[in-house]
Amino acid sequence: MRRSRRVLALFLVVLGGLLMYLAPEVWGGLAVLALGVVIELVGIALERKA
Repeated sequence: MRRSRRVLALFLVVLGGLLMYLAPEVWGGLAVLALGVVIELVGIALERKA
């Protein structure tokens, strides 16, 4: 369980960073950027609990 949580956290951090990097500069991009930030924070929170 601990290892799978760490793998999930790493995946979420990478996915969040990728979404933030790929977000275009339009209103839809802000939603993608916000989603990326939320995913990144969830990944970091999971990593800290592990």
